[in-house]
Amino acid sequence: MPGDRSSMVRDRKKIVSLVLCMLLIASNSVWAQEPAAEGTSLLSILSAGGLLMVPIALCSLILCMFSLERAMSLRRARIIPRPFVKRILEQLKSGELEKREAYRICKENKSPIALVLAAGIRRWGKPAQEVEKAIVDAGERLGNKLRKYLKLFNGISTITPLLGLLGTVVGMIQSFNAIVITGAMGKPELLAAGISQALVTTAAGLTVAIPALIAHIYFSSRVDKLLMEVDEHGQQIVQAVCGERVNRLKRRQTSQESTRRAA
Repeated sequence: MPGDRSSMVRDRKKIVSLVLCMLLIASNSVWAQEPAAEGTSLLSILSAGGLLMVPIALCSLILCMFSLERAMSLRRARIIPRPFVKRILEQLKSGELEKREAYRICKENKSPIALVLAAGIRRWGKPAQEVEKAIVDAGERLGNKLRKYLKLFNGISTITPLLGLLGTVVGMIQSFNAIVITGAMGKPELLAAGISQALVTTAAGLTVAIPALIAHIYFSSRVDKLLMEVDEHGQQIVQAVCGERVNRLKRRQTSQESTRRAA
């Protein structure tokens, strides 16, 4: 349990660091633009971006929601609980567990790695290749579940800069229209609305895209590390329950019983 708690503390620290990093990048991206006039609120700056700020804001909300969801779902203590893994591997290697008992323990635990180990235990006594194939198949299914929503982060990091670029184009079109219609070349205040929209939408798009890209890279790396560890434990299960080892244990037990009887 102490190891499990320390792992949970480390995971929470990583989650907090990720969120703070995303907020810091977001604030820097917004305020890196020209300083707003005195008395101008953030809401008025965002409203200057026009209708294209709506989908960008929605992407930002979705990014925050699913970043928190993935941060909680991909905690190591949830995917690979150390006490459970240590217990079952030690008992299997020592020959303390039989197939039915080991399978029951995995089913009761219900952690993602328990499902992978249970797939190998179901092939108890089979050749090593068959046990390994069962674990690999279960690991692939687990990988698909862990990678859920990662494409969403990639999509947001791709779409929001394009929305910002579209806002830039629309804002410049408005500025040129103002020049044509009102002769605003010598009147900067008439061009301000279009230029403001061009700058704000670009900044907003990058503000959302950069954290989305960071989230995609971070969670992808997290999934890869978890799957590598699951694979390592899966290989240990293969060695523990394959037919070759089971037969050796049976022969050893038979030999020990014969020795006791002879004594």
